Amino acid sequence: MSKCESCIIKEFNALKSLTRDELMRVSACKTGKIYKKGQVIFEEGETVNGVYCVKDGVCKLTKLSENGKDQVVKLVVKGGLLGKRSLVSEQKTNLSAIALNDMEMCFIPKSEIMNDLQKNPKFTMDVLKKMAEDLKVSDESLVNMAQKSVKRRMAEILLYIHEDFGVDSDGFLSIVLSREDYANMVGTATESAIRILSQFKKEGLISTSGKRIKVEDPNALKWVE
Repeated sequence: MSKCESCIIKEFNALKSLTRDELMRVSACKTGKIYKKGQVIFEEGETVNGVYCVKDGVCKLTKLSENGKDQVVKLVVKGGLLGKRSLVSEQKTNLSAIALNDMEMCFIPKSEIMNDLQKNPKFTMDVLKKMAEDLKVSDESLVNMAQKSVKRRMAEILLYIHEDFGVDSDGFLSIVLSREDYANMVGTATESAIRILSQFKKEGLISTSGKRIKVEDPNALKWVE
C-alpha cells in the first residue's frame, strides 16, 4: 500500500490540498481495501464514517427508486472520493456504491479528515467545490431526464463513457455495463434500452460483442434526437 504523500492519485482529488505532514498522518491511519466486481462498498441508508479514495477500478453510485429499481447516478473512477457528504453531515448515505470491476481503495476515517477540514482552509474549499460540482451534475441530470428523449440520453451515455473512460485494445468501451445498467442510467425499462441499442447497432452507430459495446460513429451519435 503506497503512502498518501507519494500517491499520484491524490492529484486527482481534494487530498492534493493537504500538507505533507497531514498526508503522512492520514497515510498512517488509512486502511487498504480490495473489492471484487459486483461487491457492495456501502449501501443506501448506511452510516459512512469516513471517505473512500479510489486507487484503481470503477464503481457505480445508485439510488433506489420508488418502483424498486436502482437508478445509476454516477460512475466513479481512479482518483474519486466516496463519502464526502458524511464529512459535513450526520445523515446516512442516500446512495449505494457497487464495484463494476475489481477495485483497490483506501478508507480514511472521518475523525482524521475532520481534523484537516478544521485546520486547512484550502482543503476545506476543495472539498466544498467538489461537492458543488456533484450538485451541478445532479441538477443537469434532472433537466436531461425531463427534457431529452431516451434515445438522446442513451447516445449521450455512450459518448460519455467513450470520451471519459476510453476503449480497450479491441476498441470496445473500457467499462462493461449490463443492459440493465444502461437502462438505469438513462431512466428507462431494460427492454427499451435493449431496443434502442439494437437500433443504434442496425444504423451502424455502434457494434457489440456480448455485453461489450464499440462506438463506431461518435459524430452521428451526437446528432441523435
